Amino acid sequence: MSFQHAPKKAGLPREVLKWLQSLDLTYSVKNVRRDFSNGFLVAEIFSWYYPQSIQMHSYDNGTSLPTKLGNWSQLERVFVKHSLDIPKELIDGTIHCKPGAAELLVQQTYTILTNRIVKSLPSEQEQIDFTDRSYQLTLPMHARSTVSQALKNNLKITEFMTDPNVITCQEKAQQLIHKHQQHRVQERVEDPVRFDIQPSIGELAVRIAPTDSIQPEYAVPKPPKAKVPQPPPKSQEPVPSRTVAFKEITVSQMGKPTLVRPGLREDPKTALLQH
Repeated sequence: MSFQHAPKKAGLPREVLKWLQSLDLTYSVKNVRRDFSNGFLVAEIFSWYYPQSIQMHSYDNGTSLPTKLGNWSQLERVFVKHSLDIPKELIDGTIHCKPGAAELLVQQTYTILTNRIVKSLPSEQEQIDFTDRSYQLTLPMHARSTVSQALKNNLKITEFMTDPNVITCQEKAQQLIHKHQQHRVQERVEDPVRFDIQPSIGELAVRIAPTDSIQPEYAVPKPPKAKVPQPPPKSQEPVPSRTVAFKEITVSQMGKPTLVRPGLREDPKTALLQH
């Protein structure tokens, strides 16, 4: 289950508050974000419904980070044992006191344990975004946070202590920077007069659709082109190669046969001797 934005109201719905008062908890809920961050009250709530799985002497009502992680690690094992759908993002947001995370966690717990639907609970097709975006929208444009201030507001020191991996911390910071840039671009599109954005030449140019791809309904289809008859292809027969034939002439001269090529003039002395 996931959610798009934190609830607009900082408190819990009236029906959820009545349900919490009926459980007779050890500590009354005054600040939802602070009171539920260590997981002690969450364990006490589930102990009313699963007394065999949760022993309250194993949980500590402290405020240090190791205490919070220890309490929530035990609760996560209980959630897995009983197949309870508590998103990991809600748990992390509650531990690090993200805005709206504890409220959504309590509402989700109320829905699971009582089978009642809270009207203010968002749909399941939305994404979790525990940032101060909803608060920034209420401020005037000049008072909204910059990139550095957005990182300080939305990244807690406990997140770096819980997961000291440098790559993971860099990815979280890069996601916040990317979201902040997207919000800035959206603001410039929604209010171009304030930012004095002039339209580009491409936006001022008139767009004309190509005539070949788009045709009006009243257009008459063109008749197909008539095929021009082509002569049959010539048969490819082998062309005989031209050869020059030579005729041999036997000439007797001084008792030795000789060969005389045609076209050569015969010596008259040789002819007289032959006769």
